[in-house]
Amino acid sequence: MITNKAIKKQPEHKHLQGVQSWYDPALRTLNGLLDIRKANLRKINRDEANAAVTRDEFIEMLTNEHRISAWYAGEIISSLLRSEMILMFGRFIWINETRGEQ
Repeated sequence: MITNKAIKKQPEHKHLQGVQSWYDPALRTLNGLLDIRKANLRKINRDEANAAVTRDEFIEMLTNEHRISAWYAGEIISSLLRSEMILMFGRFIWINETRGEQ
């Protein structure tokens, strides 16, 4: 019989490392979505700097493309936001281009 004491929770630093290991794949996915948005804005002669992706679209793409749960995708997005690798305004997300300049 398995007791609660036998079930050990994953250490916090291991969880953090696991989430951070998804930074590159998640940012590649976000870049792909933003490229599509920029192309659409170019077609209608609008400013490409306004390209953004909704949080729901980003989560859906992460779950479909990388086969992770929606909860874990939300964890990755939150971690990217805390590390200032992405910017979020309301439900819209884009990559923080100024992060490297600071």
